Amino acid sequence: MAGSSHLFEPLAIRDMRLNNRIVVAPMCQYSAIDGTPQDWHFQHYGNLAVSGPGMIVVEATAVSPEGRISPNCLGLYSDACEAGLAQLVRTVKQFGETRIALQLCHAGRKASTQPPWQGAGPLSSADGAWPTLSASAIPYTSNWPAPSEAGPYDLDRLRHAFVDAVIRAERVGFDSIEIHSAHGYLLHQFLSPLSNRRTDVYGGALEGRMRFPLEVIRAVRVVWPANKPLGIRVSATDWIDGGFSPDEAVAYVAACKAEGVDYVCVSSGGLSPDAKIPVTPGYQVELAARIRRETGMLTRAVGLIADAHLAEEVLAKGQADFIALGRAFLDDPRWVWHAADVLRANAFYPPQYLRVQPKLWPGAGQRAGLAG
Repeated sequence: MAGSSHLFEPLAIRDMRLNNRIVVAPMCQYSAIDGTPQDWHFQHYGNLAVSGPGMIVVEATAVSPEGRISPNCLGLYSDACEAGLAQLVRTVKQFGETRIALQLCHAGRKASTQPPWQGAGPLSSADGAWPTLSASAIPYTSNWPAPSEAGPYDLDRLRHAFVDAVIRAERVGFDSIEIHSAHGYLLHQFLSPLSNRRTDVYGGALEGRMRFPLEVIRAVRVVWPANKPLGIRVSATDWIDGGFSPDEAVAYVAACKAEGVDYVCVSSGGLSPDAKIPVTPGYQVELAARIRRETGMLTRAVGLIADAHLAEEVLAKGQADFIALGRAFLDDPRWVWHAADVLRANAFYPPQYLRVQPKLWPGAGQRAGLAG
């Protein structure tokens, strides 16, 4: 429902309409089996949908088994994966008018790892480790296995894997898809000069380094319906000297826009654990603002935006068009309701939960809220 604040204004992207500008960012749950969602995913996404964010982005979902970050990550590369995600989307859409997007990913050299609560390090052979590949044969860190450099056959196979996953995503019923070219995963590995030392047409200057990501995006846009939005996620800086830079991010996003990409989620980092990232509230907003200003692309800001007033301010200043929140939603799945209360806006409540609206429940005034 539209409210009185910028955060609660609707947003149309192609034929997709968001009831507000609040997005649940993709957050890996490391709870899949053979790439298929389990009961955890159903409660997780269903619970997040109840308070009516404009869009939920399903976590990084691998386009091939070897593209999974861990053995417990979601995938969309088999009939079983497709059937499981279709059931998940059908279920979550019963809980309101939230749009459901899917982030498609290949982890590249950061694949074949343990879940975070088991250390997030590379799998051992006893744990079922699998070979990884990347833009160049450069390991993530010195104590990680070196990936193979992707050759012509690998690149062709990877393009087809993204295309096949997108075709499946359309059958599943996702409202939007997002191509993950951030956080040090495969497409980001091509973009950054720190991980791409190739001497062929896919390396060297930015034009070469972004060639393969753009080939993937071009191929995906052809098979994804013209009325549905296509987004990307980008790390606008590696936070390391000599790495992928904000200037290059602007050029890359502009090239993506020319290929039919509709919006960008602006994040940063992830390529190397050596990055020194100044994590403060809204620390990536200026990166998003610059990309929006210089490319004209619809832009989503993300990164420690947990306060409703900060989210509202970012939109009011024209620094972004919508806002994504990650751990803030894990901490408070009803963030949308509490933000609406703080900003004096209207929010969606399912009829089963109408009784907790502040005007109907005196206890609403006793919680901490999001005022900051």
